[in-house]
Amino acid sequence: MRQATAMANAAGLVAGYALDSLLGDPRRWHPVAGFGRAAGALEQRLYRPDRTAGAAFAALAVGAPVLLGVAGTLATRRRPLARAALVAAGTWTVLGGRTLRHESRAMARALQRGDLAAARGRLNHLCGRDPSSLDEPELARATVESVAENTSDAVVAPLFWGAVAGLPGLLGYRAANTLDAMVGHRSPRHARFGTPAARLDDLLNLAPARLTGLLTIAVAPAAHGDRRAALRVWRRDRNDHPSPNAGQCEAAMAGALGVRLGGRNVYFGRAETRPFLGDGPRPEARHLKRAARISGAVGLAALGLAAAYPVTLGRLVAAVGRSVLRGPARRRLSPGSGR
Repeated sequence: MRQATAMANAAGLVAGYALDSLLGDPRRWHPVAGFGRAAGALEQRLYRPDRTAGAAFAALAVGAPVLLGVAGTLATRRRPLARAALVAAGTWTVLGGRTLRHESRAMARALQRGDLAAARGRLNHLCGRDPSSLDEPELARATVESVAENTSDAVVAPLFWGAVAGLPGLLGYRAANTLDAMVGHRSPRHARFGTPAARLDDLLNLAPARLTGLLTIAVAPAAHGDRRAALRVWRRDRNDHPSPNAGQCEAAMAGALGVRLGGRNVYFGRAETRPFLGDGPRPEARHLKRAARISGAVGLAALGLAAAYPVTLGRLVAAVGRSVLRGPARRRLSPGSGR
């Protein structure tokens, strides 16, 4: 039964990834958008400018999808086909790889045409920077950085948590990541209230972000990149970024593309100066299609690892866990234990 369940989870991850690659995000009635509206309503009820209220908000908003995933897992524990279908639907819901690659290529086309107005209009599909005064290199840099970071957030991390924790992992991760986008930024309203959601997102992305960096290095030749340069920049620059996770992805991407990322980022109402990552020139339009190609290759590599995990390393971890749990019981019941 455990083998059938593991195979169903793996099949669901593969099918969900295929659906995202073929169809992309649903244009209407997207479940993540619905979750965002529900979380916004919950925020209005719970908001106070302190971390205790923020922790309660994060616990409730993330706990509900996790419990929904647990319920679905229990309901399909003896129905592998239903489990695979449920995991596939959940995976399709939480992934965003096709949309990410599409936006990178659309930005490249706008910049190649010299249509800065169109390029500035597309930037908010990728990140929250103020595009009004950005030139081509800065628009290209913002795109490359967003593709690098969101390859982890929207592809690798969901697959990682889907492999490790099944449907509850998929839904819980996406809920936490969505909350971080909603309240985790440093605005006056969310400076304290949003801290628990931001820290939870940081924690959940620790392993996926580092995996994304390593996979970016591994697949760099898919976009005519240099693995050695990517590894060198990643090892040197990854910890310079103020985020514990974004630097892992951005440094590897900078090295793979041979460009320099970082600099002054202007958001609506505030500005941040980020350290430089990489050694090359500032990105141009031609780098964006290469970034999309790397993102796609990283996604496929992560899918292979995620699909293999439930039937390889996952079985080993489960066996070790059962052995550890049974060991003390056997010692307590042993005739030579003194009882």
